[in-house]
Amino acid sequence: MTEQTRYGDQIGVVTVTYFSGETLERFLDTLEKATDRDVQVVVADTVSTDGAPEKAAKRANVHLLSIGENVGYGTGCNRGVAELDDRYGWIVISNPDLEWEPGSLDTLLEAAKRWPRGGSFGPLIHELDGTTYPSARLLPSFGRGIGHAALGKVWPGNPWTKQYRQETGTPVERTAEWLSGSCLLLRREAFESVGGFDSRYFMYFEDVDLGDRLGKAGWLNVYVPSAGVMHLGGHSTSQASKKMLAAHHASAYQYLADRHPGLLWKPVLAATKLGLALRLKLETR
Repeated sequence: MTEQTRYGDQIGVVTVTYFSGETLERFLDTLEKATDRDVQVVVADTVSTDGAPEKAAKRANVHLLSIGENVGYGTGCNRGVAELDDRYGWIVISNPDLEWEPGSLDTLLEAAKRWPRGGSFGPLIHELDGTTYPSARLLPSFGRGIGHAALGKVWPGNPWTKQYRQETGTPVERTAEWLSGSCLLLRREAFESVGGFDSRYFMYFEDVDLGDRLGKAGWLNVYVPSAGVMHLGGHSTSQASKKMLAAHHASAYQYLADRHPGLLWKPVLAATKLGLALRLKLETR
């Protein structure tokens, strides 16, 4: 039996960049006001040529990890976390196209004291138009997933989408089955106990999968709407929208296939794969 690593109380922030442009500077500027504590930032850059990661690395608390290839979000996060030594017991995983509200990271850390079995903590995410992004959700099942996938865009208020997205009433601090990976505070002990993100997910569903595995390992995913961030939009993913749609559908299938092994599920999974392929064809016409 291997001895469990004891982590310190320092905070490491990992952001994965892919042509993130000027949003990275705003992310770092607002992060300075999100906490009174010192933070070490790891910019895990894939293949950017816009100069933004190199500019960010001129800051005293920023370390640039040049990966040199587009390995996907989860793998990029894992490599960024690996750059931090054992002093860093708190890890923030975040997209670079976010702006932090003042004190928001400290608010997440305060919530962590209230939830000692909390493995991940997610803030309230505002969109640019002021709406709240439903970032604390139920795990997708075949029933909810098919209903949401088939009707989510043509009938946003359908019961399957509403149940899956958990958009009811005023946001309150609560547990969720998974939290958006666009901004997460992670107890490193919890993150490492499940092996971090699953590298098979190139993009999308890596956060769903992580939330599920954290829950199965006895950790809680905690939504903390008293902490807020602003999401500026998919700046990086807009660089390759068709590729990202294909990745989303592939990851959706991977997630369902992982959780429904055995011969009895083969016909259902085959039908699901066909349905996802048809949906992708319609969306990329």
